[in-house]
Amino acid sequence: MKQKTKWTIYGCLAGTAVAVAALLLAVFVSRVAGVILLVLLVVGIIAVLYGRKFLSGETAVRDSWKVKTGKYLSGDQELHVSSFAASCKSDLDILQILPDESKEKGFTYYDRQVQERLAAAIVKLSSGGHYTLEKPLAILNPFGTAGNSLYLSFTTTFPGQMQYTIHVDEKDIPDFSAKANDGDGSTTRHEFQIIGLVPGMKNHVTLELIGPKGRLVNAVTFTVEMPKPVSDYPVLLEHTDGESTAPLSSGLYTLVRVGGKNGYAFFYDNDGVMRYEMVLEGYSLDRILWYKGQMLTCVSAFKMAQFNALGQAVAIYPLEGYEMHHDMALTGDEPKVLVLTSDVGEVDNVEDLLVEVNLESGEVQQLLDFKDLFRSYYEQETSPITPQDPFVWMVGKNDWLHLNTIQYIPEDDSIIVSSRETSTIIKVVNIHTAPEIDYLIGSEAFWKDTDFARYSLKQVGDFVPQYGQHTVEYQPDSSLPKGQYYLRLYNNNYWANSTRHGWKPPVLPDSVGTVLASSTLTSQMYRYLVDENARTFSLDFSFDVPYSSIVSNVTPLQGNYICNSGTAKVFGEYDGEGKLIRQFAYECGLQTYRTPKDTFTGFWFR
Repeated sequence: MKQKTKWTIYGCLAGTAVAVAALLLAVFVSRVAGVILLVLLVVGIIAVLYGRKFLSGETAVRDSWKVKTGKYLSGDQELHVSSFAASCKSDLDILQILPDESKEKGFTYYDRQVQERLAAAIVKLSSGGHYTLEKPLAILNPFGTAGNSLYLSFTTTFPGQMQYTIHVDEKDIPDFSAKANDGDGSTTRHEFQIIGLVPGMKNHVTLELIGPKGRLVNAVTFTVEMPKPVSDYPVLLEHTDGESTAPLSSGLYTLVRVGGKNGYAFFYDNDGVMRYEMVLEGYSLDRILWYKGQMLTCVSAFKMAQFNALGQAVAIYPLEGYEMHHDMALTGDEPKVLVLTSDVGEVDNVEDLLVEVNLESGEVQQLLDFKDLFRSYYEQETSPITPQDPFVWMVGKNDWLHLNTIQYIPEDDSIIVSSRETSTIIKVVNIHTAPEIDYLIGSEAFWKDTDFARYSLKQVGDFVPQYGQHTVEYQPDSSLPKGQYYLRLYNNNYWANSTRHGWKPPVLPDSVGTVLASSTLTSQMYRYLVDENARTFSLDFSFDVPYSSIVSNVTPLQGNYICNSGTAKVFGEYDGEGKLIRQFAYECGLQTYRTPKDTFTGFWFR
């Protein structure tokens, strides 16, 4: 009896110990779980705050236009403009002209009256003196739109065209030569912007006057120590050469919407040297369009501008209650431009509107609300983003479509837009009269159980369709039968949907990314062949590029492809077969949106 009592006591003690241990373990696990949950919560909050800060930075408007100048020279009371000696050292007499109110709160260079006053001041200065090739009228950044712009104006004895070469002593920076776009060679009056001066360095510039028969008539050389970049962005990008020996296309790469450097656009040559720094009101360029020989682009999230070759914003277009995002397109020969926007007053829904801006009157008209076209999908399938969704920085917003590209086709008054959120390419016809969906290109499974399944084009061939695509561009080809054409796109190859809760792809290929960054995944340049008659699409050509989950672009030029992988922070130029010629690495915050390339012939260069 005593032995039994003893073992009972031991058993009770053991049971108690186990219970206590279990309790302690439960408390420990609970606390660890609590810590983990707390860490996850903190990480989530940080992600939301970082994302919100990043997004607010993209739409912020510049509140300071402070410019360093030299000695005050004179003032124009009529134009309210003052002249200074330039802050840079040079063996030329270089001026700076500033609006008198440039230091006041609320000032912006992107005001038409400000730009017209500066232009009038230049006319006064040029008419008030005899300027020659040896002693030109030289003005540093006359319109406040470019940090390393140098305006020259002068008269020569004999007619001809100007060309120039810029040399710096840095061994990694080759000479830069260009023909100025200053007329057809029959004039003695010359006025142009020197493009290519390297910021923060001493530039040795040789100007040459070439006569009608191609002979050198006169030449002068001067030096100028250009100010450092206003943005403090690197002047030289690192680059590596690929396996292709094909020549690079001529022109300048344009870094667009560089993360952390909002309010600027950077133009680099084939050696990765900054040749132009565009200073904007905010945001950055989404796309450069050409309208009547002038550059049309956005200068903030709420404003577009039209530039002449001298850097003057000759027309400015406020978007009046709309916030621009991602892209715009001209409507053929008409003086109108289509712009993807959000309603500034809309709290919940973003990036699902299309407006049209009249370039003559400045009138802004809303053409499409995509909620009307996709009403049942929007109302029945989507809901605002939660903290558990991939794009957590947009929490509370219903970014249900996220349009990122627009192309206009005048033949049937249609647009082709790219929807990142649904991984779908959408064509809408008759946008000015009776808009309706024509087709959807992407995974047919996404639209299968919706009212829009009938619009899906059939995939022909064994390939993985695009996911999270950007910069879808229409590419007609006269050799194709009527009703067929190509669509060129950057296939991010990234699947994420933060607004269609409760739906997942039935089968997601292993090659498709679900993470923001990866060293093993790839994105692709895709070219689809679309057959509207057969209602099909097929993959005509593709090649791999560094993985970028979001943003990015592919742009053709002179038989090559320029591809920016925005979250990988590189852009490269590839030959016609998709082999890398050269790749450039750059600095940015989360991402850089696009890197197109252009020759700028007929604008800055002849």
